[in-house]
Amino acid sequence: MGAGHAHRLYVAGASPVHRLPPQCKLVAVLAFVLLVVATPRERIWAFGVYALLLAAVTAAGLIPFGTVARRIVIEVPFVAFAFLMPFVANGEKITVLGLRLSESGLWGAWNILAKGTLGVAASILLAATTEPRLLLLGIERLRMPQLITQIATFMLRYGDVVAAELGRMRVARAARGFEARDIRATGVLARSVGALFLRSYERGERVHLAMVSRGYEGRMPVVDSAGATAAQWTAAAALPSAAALVTLAAWMAS
Repeated sequence: MGAGHAHRLYVAGASPVHRLPPQCKLVAVLAFVLLVVATPRERIWAFGVYALLLAAVTAAGLIPFGTVARRIVIEVPFVAFAFLMPFVANGEKITVLGLRLSESGLWGAWNILAKGTLGVAASILLAATTEPRLLLLGIERLRMPQLITQIATFMLRYGDVVAAELGRMRVARAARGFEARDIRATGVLARSVGALFLRSYERGERVHLAMVSRGYEGRMPVVDSAGATAAQWTAAAALPSAAALVTLAAWMAS
């Protein structure tokens, strides 16, 4: 059910980061993000150190820095409002490049951009060094309810199937001379979405019946129950441990 199903975000490799068990990397990334969020926004140097730590992980994982930089762009739509904060926030005003900006708004924008970018970068590295099916296995090893992991597994496996179905429908419309040029195409597109939903629902019913006929009783078979060694947990803890020292120093400096 998805064996060998590699996601486009995954960068194949045999680095020490790739070889770490997925549950270790999940815990390490979560701890790192929480420590970044807990850092006072005024300690700009601390965020620079966090960036250096992620750069070290990138180098250890043999992930091209250009790949990480291109993927970070995905956060732009989500943090775009941060650029408006200096203009709309209240508080004391300061002049920057001839513009009257709110000082509290500038700090708020910096807080969102710095912490958001570091969190996204950490997630990108996790996705680049861990296959999606192994991430789900790691979540299951961390005692996540199996129903949630099963839903995520089906989403991972059949998301591409639904996307391929949508592509075939788009080709079929184009073969019949359809082009979505203006608002008049809304009706056709709406009917296409409805047809896609029905096809996906029917496919899900067929898959469920096939699984039941093969003995499915609400639990997926365990693919790999091996845990992580103490050495692997120690290696994964290097990133959050270093980040914890930075966070502690930032709070002591404040």
